[in-house]
Amino acid sequence: MTIHVPIREQRDASYDILIGGALLAQLPALVARHCPAARYAVITDSQVAALYGEQTVSRLRAGGLAAERFEFPAGEWNKTRHAWASLSDQMLAAQFGRDCAVIALGGGVVGDVAGFVAATYLRGVRYVQVPTTLLAMIDSSIGGKTGVDVPAGKNLLGAFHQPRLVVVDPEVLASLPRAQLIAGMAEAVKHGVIADAEYFAFLEASHGRALARDPAAIDRLVTRSIEIKAAVVADDERELGRRAILNFGHTVGHAVEATTKYTLLHGEAVAIGMAYEARLAEALTIAAPGTAQRIRSLLERVGLPLERPAGAGVEDLLLAMRLDKKARAATVRFALPQAVGTMCGDEQRGWTVAAPEQMLREVLASTP
Repeated sequence: MTIHVPIREQRDASYDILIGGALLAQLPALVARHCPAARYAVITDSQVAALYGEQTVSRLRAGGLAAERFEFPAGEWNKTRHAWASLSDQMLAAQFGRDCAVIALGGGVVGDVAGFVAATYLRGVRYVQVPTTLLAMIDSSIGGKTGVDVPAGKNLLGAFHQPRLVVVDPEVLASLPRAQLIAGMAEAVKHGVIADAEYFAFLEASHGRALARDPAAIDRLVTRSIEIKAAVVADDERELGRRAILNFGHTVGHAVEATTKYTLLHGEAVAIGMAYEARLAEALTIAAPGTAQRIRSLLERVGLPLERPAGAGVEDLLLAMRLDKKARAATVRFALPQAVGTMCGDEQRGWTVAAPEQMLREVLASTP
């Protein structure tokens, strides 16, 4: 299946997302067709390298493409300026020119770091996303957000840089640890909340099949989530409008990640963020009564955490949220649901709302 992402703000940045089994085996032909280059830098992390790194480089070379592997240590805590600089320096030492391209092979951290390398290397080269986790397949590989974390917060240095192609092969999920699969489900739940009540109901009924890696359930989940994400980013590449709805759960979630030093998986932090932000939506009388409980119930059944960890104190979370890149004039803003499938806002009023700090403090201090 092919889902086209027509970037309306710059048509030459439009690209395809290919979804299908055994697509990794076809990678040389796909890359040559959609992202031709003199040489390819395959950027991955230490965990994915052990599973697919050498196999991918060998396959590209067998297909007549010049490719080299560059790797950095796995883990969100390694999504840093140091990793970006080290990878860039290694490519410079290997004399990769402006006619090269980057292939991001891995999960969300790899996609963000490799995309940032591509956005900045010699002032920008093309790249391809090859996501290997559920979260990366359905969310982070789509939309062109790249970047690294810094001590002040998550993703505070980065760039919008659209890939030339996204290759999604659900068969690689067979090697994904269960904890990572569960974490990826958080973004699927988010997509249902922000855009599709019917899809949310499917997740309520079929999350068990998806977690059991039933091919039909996985295919529907991956395809529908990608359709939702692609439709949102196509209309708003740089998050100046409706794309902000994708941040549901992320304002609190990013603060949880920063205050706990990235000891949680991203999807776990987002699940905690959605649980609290849905309660905030009800406290602000934005969300219909019962919305927060319905969201919480699905997250819980999937196996995701709902409460802030002991190390994430209320005041620390508030400070982290004030530093969040989505804050305006030091005011924390949230993308909040009115009901499952419908978000608060429009093009005139905007898609985020401010919350009184005392109300936010009370919500964070409570049990979701």
